[in-house]
Amino acid sequence: MNSRLLGAAAVLTVLTTLGSAPTPAASQPGEGRTAAGPTRGKGLPLGAPGLTETRTTRTLQPGVTLTRIVRGADTAALPWTVEVSIPGGAASPDPDAPPAVIRDTASARELTATLRAEGFDARTEQVRAPAVADHPGGTLGSRVRVGTYDTEAAANAARTRLRTAGHTGSAVYTGWDGASTDKGRWRIDVLTIAPRTFDGSLTASYGPDLERRETTSALAAAQGASAAVNAGFFVLDPRSGAPGDPAGVGVYDGRPLSEAVNGRPALVVRDDGSGSHVTRLTWKGTVTGHGTMRPLDGVNRVPGLIRNCGGTADDRPTHRPLHDTTCTDPAELVAFTAQFGASTPHGEGLEAILDHTGRVREVRSPRGGALPKGGSSVQATGDAVTDLMAFAHVGEPLRVRGTLRDGDGRPYAPSRRTDVVNGGPELVRDGRVHISAATDGMVQPGNPSFDYGWVLKRNPRTLAGVDAAGRTILVTADGRSTESLGLSIPESAAVARSLGLREAVNLDGGGSTTMVVDGRVVNRPSDASGERPVGDALLVLPKR
Repeated sequence: MNSRLLGAAAVLTVLTTLGSAPTPAASQPGEGRTAAGPTRGKGLPLGAPGLTETRTTRTLQPGVTLTRIVRGADTAALPWTVEVSIPGGAASPDPDAPPAVIRDTASARELTATLRAEGFDARTEQVRAPAVADHPGGTLGSRVRVGTYDTEAAANAARTRLRTAGHTGSAVYTGWDGASTDKGRWRIDVLTIAPRTFDGSLTASYGPDLERRETTSALAAAQGASAAVNAGFFVLDPRSGAPGDPAGVGVYDGRPLSEAVNGRPALVVRDDGSGSHVTRLTWKGTVTGHGTMRPLDGVNRVPGLIRNCGGTADDRPTHRPLHDTTCTDPAELVAFTAQFGASTPHGEGLEAILDHTGRVREVRSPRGGALPKGGSSVQATGDAVTDLMAFAHVGEPLRVRGTLRDGDGRPYAPSRRTDVVNGGPELVRDGRVHISAATDGMVQPGNPSFDYGWVLKRNPRTLAGVDAAGRTILVTADGRSTESLGLSIPESAAVARSLGLREAVNLDGGGSTTMVVDGRVVNRPSDASGERPVGDALLVLPKR
């Protein structure tokens, strides 16, 4: 039967009014059959118990199902408020620090008193973080909010009055706070790839080159995918590198094209849908020429800019992972392949151009330009220019090597049937919730506002992992709207575990969260402009 007709015919709807469920695909009465009706079972561990939850499953192609889960669809809206940025008060540890959403309680109370004196209905609220696998949690600090409003328009009007009075803030929906008593709604889509019956291929794609961004739907259309989700973190701001470049490990058809944010988790997939798993990877590279070896700093990224950090010991401010931060290093050696783009990055420094045999064909300064067919290059900046000049001689070989290692320190050499996309934090390990937010740079000492906004607040999320049956599970959760609240990182882990995942990792979320089925975006991306162009995507391809 035609897979599109099968997808339209094989629909299962389940209604539940309780609170954890088997993997959606496990609920199916059978592939290619239709069933509908109420059932009494457990739902997702989100919000208050007893919420209505519906699950609709359809088959997209042999071995691939899509399940739409809507929880709390019959509940009333929650109020809006205005969250005010808090300057460092007189009692603050750093009174000169710029305004932030979360600060010490003394500074928050000082601002609250000021706002009340100016006629605003202000309050101070303490914010606590739950313990996770690598961090004890506890009090993050306090936030300041003004008013409670029935509509976003009313909250924005209050924000305008605050700005007129010299304060900054934003209108926020209280359903995004992550309260366990909320009643929804949540809208979550789940792709399940079962390798025993899957006859297509599962792959990752970055598009025509690494340095440019494409939408998930465009990446899916280019390869005729039946389904796709956005994948790893990537450079968005040109000041942080080349937009679209993976901000972490990227392995495509077995070829490492982007180095790891050292120690962070990644999702590994095989083209036949089997053997998917989450692993932690590190990367180390070298350049050897004229009897001299030097360390290589990276692959296919703008020299000096290390998005999400996790690089070498001389990077600043840290060599450890630090999410959404661009570390810097003025003296680097970075290798480039033809997959980077039409031109390597331009700038001061030196570039050795290699032909397809690995011999130096040209040395150019300033750096930047096209590569020869089948060729590659090594760029040097700062003090590393002297190193490259010493061993890059025209006509002589220049050997560039990079090695990935797994969490046990063993060399990791993926086959041509393997793709790896970056992520973090880890969510589930060995079937138990295991959130590695501190290790992976999402809990940031001295910056509680980041932990608050990125980890604790509900946002759109994309998750991935594998269940006990070896099935690859790809999940998107809509958010940043009143129609779908999104998930906090702790909620993401709880959802992944409730769906039966034995291993799970968080992928890029927020405005990047996108799921495409049969050429159509089936979720609701949160960017006001619509679907966001991303760095790479995971594609489910039909049988060829």
